[in-house]
Amino acid sequence: MHAEFSKTPTIRLASAAEVLPLRRAILRADVPMEEAKFWNDEAPDTLHGGAFLEDRCIGCATLLREPFNGKDACRLRGMAVDSAYQSRGIGTDVLEFLLKQAMQTGVRIFWCNARVPAMNFYKRMGWEIQSDIFDIPTAGPHYVMSLRR
Repeated sequence: MHAEFSKTPTIRLASAAEVLPLRRAILRADVPMEEAKFWNDEAPDTLHGGAFLEDRCIGCATLLREPFNGKDACRLRGMAVDSAYQSRGIGTDVLEFLLKQAMQTGVRIFWCNARVPAMNFYKRMGWEIQSDIFDIPTAGPHYVMSLRR
């Protein structure tokens, strides 16, 4: 673990219900809970990962099976870390855990619409910008980024 805590967070697969409250609080606080759900959150090949301190989710991310440039890939969505725990390696730990889980199913290409403030986080992890900047009206400026493993 990168983080320094009195208790070490447990990184594990999670359900959509376990990650949704944090996803909404950090990324979509202005919308009702129902609107923070992704249409394929419950798909059998969707992976949700979380960092948990006891039963509390303090970091999360979701990988959805979604092609990229016509190739089999997973799309990263809903990456969030509780503001009290940011910059402690939790996001890195959750994302690395999920990437390994997806790679066990044969996926080697990952992509996301990265918010501009998170771009350097993804760059440090080896992701590359694949688009010009664009705006998502409910979430602000983004870049498409991808990672090949």
